[in-house]
Amino acid sequence: MFTQEEKDKYMNLAIEQARIAEKQDEVPIGAIVIDPEGNVVGRGYNRRELDQDATQHAEIIAIREACDQIGYWRLVDCSIFITLEPCPMCAGAIINSRIKNVFFGAYDPKAGASGSVIDLFAVEKFNHHPEVEGGVKENETSQMLTQFFRAIRAKKKAEKLAMKNKSEE
Repeated sequence: MFTQEEKDKYMNLAIEQARIAEKQDEVPIGAIVIDPEGNVVGRGYNRRELDQDATQHAEIIAIREACDQIGYWRLVDCSIFITLEPCPMCAGAIINSRIKNVFFGAYDPKAGASGSVIDLFAVEKFNHHPEVEGGVKENETSQMLTQFFRAIRAKKKAEKLAMKNKSEE
C-alpha cells in the first residue's frame, strides 16, 4: 500500500491538474491514475465548461488516458487520486475500469458517491469493489474549491452591482 508521503505526493499531482482547470475558469478538480509501479499513466482535470460536455470530469479524462497508455480497458492494480470525492458517474467508471484503489481529497456533500450521499463502492451486487480512502490532503483540496466558488460569487455580485449602478445613471 501507499505511505502517507506517497499519498501526499500523488495527491499533489492531482492538485496540479486541478490548478490547470482553475486557470481556465473550470471547477478545480484534478485526477491522476497510477500504475502498479507508481508511474502516472493518466491525468485529467475538469473540462465541462471548456468542452460543453457533462461527461468531461477529471476522473473520466484520467481513466481514458490511462486506458490508452496501458492499451487495455481494465486498470487492474492501478490507483486513482482525485481532489474531490467522485460523483456517481465517475464512481461507475472507476468500478467498470477495475481500479484497485481510490484516494480522494475533499468530501462532496452534494454529489459524493463514496459515502457522502451514497456509497456506490460498497454496493454488494457490483462485481468490483475498490479500496477507498477519503480526506487525503482534505484541507488543501477543500480550500481550493471553497476559494473558487467564493470568487465566482464575488464576481457575480460585483457584476450585479455594476449593472444596477449603470441602470441608475
